[in-house]
Amino acid sequence: MSIIAQFLRHPLRTGAVAASSARLARAMTEDIGIETASLIVELGPGTGAITDAILPRMGPKARLVLVELNPALAARMAARYPDPRVQVVQGSAADLVELVAPGTVDVVVSGLPWTVMPGAVQGRILRAVDEVLRPDGRFTTFAYLHAARTPLARQFLEQLAGQFGSQERGATVWSNLPPARVLRAAQPRARQTPLDIGSGGSGSKRQ
Repeated sequence: MSIIAQFLRHPLRTGAVAASSARLARAMTEDIGIETASLIVELGPGTGAITDAILPRMGPKARLVLVELNPALAARMAARYPDPRVQVVQGSAADLVELVAPGTVDVVVSGLPWTVMPGAVQGRILRAVDEVLRPDGRFTTFAYLHAARTPLARQFLEQLAGQFGSQERGATVWSNLPPARVLRAAQPRARQTPLDIGSGGSGSKRQ
């Protein structure tokens, strides 16, 4: 069964009809500090749609770690990006703290399909992201609009708010298939002192 047929039959269980569009990739990677970052992590790079938007923004001394669970895709990404700034790691995003030193990452970009994951897995990954980010680190991901009202989508947003002091809803990319909204977060809880959390814990949410 083709991916399109799977999506039409099970739209809430199938992550996407196609790889993320270039427009969504640009929306996810702009204004999050990639240009000045020393270490960037991308979760679930797949075939490289978002990676292609990250690389032109990176500085010459920056490093990009791609964490891909699928061995075949990881091997393909390693062959596609011989750039010495890029490191491909075959592994789970939930094990991120074992792959990258805690508190060292400037930006985490995620292309993972959150609404097809159990809530416990969502939580493990978000906690790992929180742990590896620097105090001023940024996290960006996206959510498909067709699944926005599902329990797993709502649970993801609740867990995101629990791990980060600031959350922001970015641009909606209607031309993506399916349409998707960019989500951003900052102020990782693991990197804030109790005073920091108290002063900014309510976060900022822009519709």
